[in-house]
Amino acid sequence: MNADQRDDRRDARGRQRGAARSRGQGHRTSQAPSQRRRATDPARTAAYDVLREVDASDAYANLVLPPLLRERGITGRDAAFATELAYGTLRLQGRYDAILARCVSRPLDQLDPEVLDVLRLGAHQVLGMRVPAHAAVSETVGLCRDRVGAGPAQMVNAVLRAVGRTSLDDWLDRIRAEAPDETTALALTGSHPVWITRALREALHGSGRPTGELADLLEADNTAPRVTLVVRPGLVEPDDLTADQEPDGDVRLTPGRWAPTARVLAAGTDPAALGPVSDGRAGVQDEGSQLVTLALAATPLEGRDERWLDLCAGPGGKAALLGALAARQGARLVANEVQPHRTRLVRQGLRAVPQEAVEAVRTGDGREVGTDEPGAYDRVLVDAPCTGLGALRRRPESRWRRTPADLGTLTGLQTELLTSALEAVRPGGVVAYVTCSPHLAETRLVVEDVLRRRDDVERLDARAVVRDVLVPGAEIDLGADDGGADGLDVQLWPHVHGTDAMHLTLLRRLA
Repeated sequence: MNADQRDDRRDARGRQRGAARSRGQGHRTSQAPSQRRRATDPARTAAYDVLREVDASDAYANLVLPPLLRERGITGRDAAFATELAYGTLRLQGRYDAILARCVSRPLDQLDPEVLDVLRLGAHQVLGMRVPAHAAVSETVGLCRDRVGAGPAQMVNAVLRAVGRTSLDDWLDRIRAEAPDETTALALTGSHPVWITRALREALHGSGRPTGELADLLEADNTAPRVTLVVRPGLVEPDDLTADQEPDGDVRLTPGRWAPTARVLAAGTDPAALGPVSDGRAGVQDEGSQLVTLALAATPLEGRDERWLDLCAGPGGKAALLGALAARQGARLVANEVQPHRTRLVRQGLRAVPQEAVEAVRTGDGREVGTDEPGAYDRVLVDAPCTGLGALRRRPESRWRRTPADLGTLTGLQTELLTSALEAVRPGGVVAYVTCSPHLAETRLVVEDVLRRRDDVERLDARAVVRDVLVPGAEIDLGADDGGADGLDVQLWPHVHGTDAMHLTLLRRLA
């Protein structure tokens, strides 16, 4: 081809044209590059919007996603896909960040947060879901164009293709090999911060369990929990649980593993569609949460049994179960909550409990109750504010928000609340100290710190009480007898019991 021919194939701006286009046979899209594949499906868009809300507003995914799906009319398989994509990405964020860091040319913290969330969603589809790699990449690039812009789309495409060239197992082997120590390797591959991984190892040992269970615990935290209902005694029977949207009105329920009040809901059924759930006779509640509440109500008392107190009652799940139990045992419940908006949730949760069993639902500082009402109660529940490390499978974003610095503030508050509860209970009465965290600083050490200053409190055998309230015939593994305050406290675990990691200490006030 001579120079004159080459010049004939240049356009008015001097740009070289291909041979076909120079002959007028080429096809040229009417779309600008920024407009190509500019959208994705509603399920992926919903998952992305949830991640952005979680990051930008410190929202919880389990509070953001359900109303968003209803608002956008996303149902069935699309809703299930969006749920797995959003929650799975949040749970495995640490693992995916470790992989993405090996595929991106600059540190991840230098990426725009919106782009990083797109990459995480793409990585979960490529490595953690049954989505064909080409579809995962294409749809994620479309999501990037739609929600972020055309600029980063090429980078997203290249990074996700690099992610997909290596299998998940090979990625995890590489991360383990490059980690400085075993704890860091477990933290990265198991998608938990290193400090939480270390704390969970110590908690396993402190409750009499082998530390070799740590990998199983981390994996359980990364597994979506089943939806468990509480059938509040005296308010509803399991046979009354029906769903209006089912043609025959039947709902597939299976008995809980441990608590007689627990029923496990079949996948795909919306709990809100059940009449007893909507009117408060039943509710969604983890089986471990039910067990510790049942244990407080069943602990033997000396003397009267008339007034019960839930010191930190919000959002109201345990209060509602306590109220139902109080009604059956002829007692009255006072539900106290420090935050007004959570007090409203407690009142809503108690709406089905007989009025004569609810003395008051009030807003107040639980640390002051012991001084204001000394010796006024027979049973007191301290469901203390905590790091929530026992419910990471339900609130996966919590692991990325919490820091070791939170412990100082929380353990101080926990100590004050437990001290107040022991002042509020009468001699012979019982206090249940409960946390949804296995961290030793929030459980054993708080209790020991309080008891060190008192000679009027005895520790009860919480393990024996929990065994007494189990489903008949159930045998529960609560660890070695030398774990957890000489084998008295109860520590539940996701990987062992299928519950949140609830802690229970039972204390009796002495005369």
